Amino acid sequence: MATTTKGQDRVLATAQQIVKSLNINTKATEDMILILSSFDNRLSNITDLMDGGADCEEIDHRFETAENVILRHDSGDPGEASSRNSSSSAAEYLEAVDIIIKLTEDLTLQSDCDSEIMDRAENALQLAMAKLEDEFLRILIRNTVPLDVDRLYGSIRKGSLSFAANEIEIEDDFESYREDDDDGGSGYRHERGPSFGGDVYVDLIYADAVKELKAIADRMIRSGYEKECCQVYINVRRDVLDECLSILGVERLSIEEVQRIDWKILDEKMKKWIQAVKVVVKVLLFGEKQLCEQIFSESELIKEVSFVETTKGCVMQLLNFGEAVAIGQRSSEKLFRILDMYDVIADVLPDFEALFVDESGELVCQEVKAVLSGLGEAAIGTFVEFENALKGENSRRALQGGEIHPVTRYVMNYTKLLVDYSDSLNTLLPNSQDYDLSSKEVDDVDSGDTLSPISCRLLSLITTLEANLEEKSRLYDDNALRYIFLMNNILYIVQKVKDSELRNLLGDRWIRKRSGQIRQWHTSYLRSAWGKALLCLKDEGIGGGSSSGSKLLLKERFKNFNACFEEIYRIQSLWRVPDDQLREELRISISETVLPAYRAFVGRFGSQLESGRQAGKYVKYTIDDLENYLLDFFEGKPAVLNNIKRKGT
Repeated sequence: MATTTKGQDRVLATAQQIVKSLNINTKATEDMILILSSFDNRLSNITDLMDGGADCEEIDHRFETAENVILRHDSGDPGEASSRNSSSSAAEYLEAVDIIIKLTEDLTLQSDCDSEIMDRAENALQLAMAKLEDEFLRILIRNTVPLDVDRLYGSIRKGSLSFAANEIEIEDDFESYREDDDDGGSGYRHERGPSFGGDVYVDLIYADAVKELKAIADRMIRSGYEKECCQVYINVRRDVLDECLSILGVERLSIEEVQRIDWKILDEKMKKWIQAVKVVVKVLLFGEKQLCEQIFSESELIKEVSFVETTKGCVMQLLNFGEAVAIGQRSSEKLFRILDMYDVIADVLPDFEALFVDESGELVCQEVKAVLSGLGEAAIGTFVEFENALKGENSRRALQGGEIHPVTRYVMNYTKLLVDYSDSLNTLLPNSQDYDLSSKEVDDVDSGDTLSPISCRLLSLITTLEANLEEKSRLYDDNALRYIFLMNNILYIVQKVKDSELRNLLGDRWIRKRSGQIRQWHTSYLRSAWGKALLCLKDEGIGGGSSSGSKLLLKERFKNFNACFEEIYRIQSLWRVPDDQLREELRISISETVLPAYRAFVGRFGSQLESGRQAGKYVKYTIDDLENYLLDFFEGKPAVLNNIKRKGT
């Protein structure tokens, strides 16, 4: 049996050799196979044997053709060849790579073919992958779209970038004060950051190049060289994103460096950071995500890894700055910029979660949430410190002229800005039920039982400010000036509430109560400032006759009124009422109270002194004189007592 098998093998081998020897063309081969198989039934399966031989020959021919293309290009620069011979050279090279890849896949199943071909195919594939890696790098670098400030921010403007119109200067502290500024005080001007109104997009790589990169990436992934391809992409694109951060004004700073920066410089860096976050997330990260999906579509894993590793450094640099601000020293002027930073991270958090979806990006989303939480805690901590600073503010300086106190300006400008962040603060602050308000505070507003957290805290802030101003008013020895001070400051508070969203939070009932209080102080001012002068114009004790006693008393009354008026004029011309309407109302009230009494007194008794030698010494002023002098009241300008004399004399 063994002898028969060996003999059959020799016959088959001999027949196979004959066919190979005569293998001039396909027709001759087929004829010889037919003759041999009919001559001896032992040769019936020679067709299958010869098919394998034909396959190996076919592989030899296709491999050698593809190998020649690979070797020819390896001796030069395929990029240069592509430039010289248009796209045909690149297409030929990629086709050759496809053949080599297919052959290496097939040869693992073709055990009858020469192992030398397998070795040559693997060597050719290695050469091709090295060349494609270089070409991938070249295309990436040469076809990266140049980005500058105008192009980056131009992409945002296409998305309807807008800046909030509300800009209010915040003083550096309660004590800072500028007399020439009626509405702001010294300090920085706070403006809200930009907001997006739609989708934005900017090309990061030229579209034609993306197709070439995908063609190369597909072949490298199929050949098992995905790591090399991925690493090239990551290195190039990571550097591009780093450059974009630099263009956007975001520096690579350590936490310690951030915390040592002067506030005004830090404020500028925070503004640039806020804008950079929006550009990076809304434009660059979405662009990178799209690129990775296009170029590495052959592999979900490579697509995600490439995106995460490319963008992680850029994102972490942004987050490190946010963390440094969050744990930095708290001061009231930082609150609004911290809230801006909180808002922008809250705004882009859904974008991060949409971009970093798998396990490799989970860490990035966790870091974003940690920074968001840190900024929220910093904002509330700063807000609480501001509340405590106001409660502890106890400056003992009485402002000359009863002016608006810098504390009033500071707190109300600060409070007015806080309203713009109501949504964020309502999220961060505890519920109003957890914050105790006095019964008076609740009664002052329209819906005290349903106040939002921010309404509750702002009401408490303003109540604290009012109590602070009440204490400061007691620093004035002159009660009339005390009432001027209270009117000036409470009116300023009321106007800030009426002219802002504070009105919606506190309600009209709160405004009406303060307006009524101002009217009461107005009446108290008249009584305190003019009561003594009006007593001089009373009839008591003055007889109807022209006795010397009556004239003496009458002279004393006129003399005392003149002295009172001149003293009031000298002092109250230095007092200042900044509000035009309040200033005019005070003058009108004085006119309606004092002038009729003076007119009546002069009308009844002035004739009794006209015959005397020094009548003008006692009846010094006409009604017109007094009306003219009243125009100098509350202007904050000094009046020289010696210049007060009867006008028209």
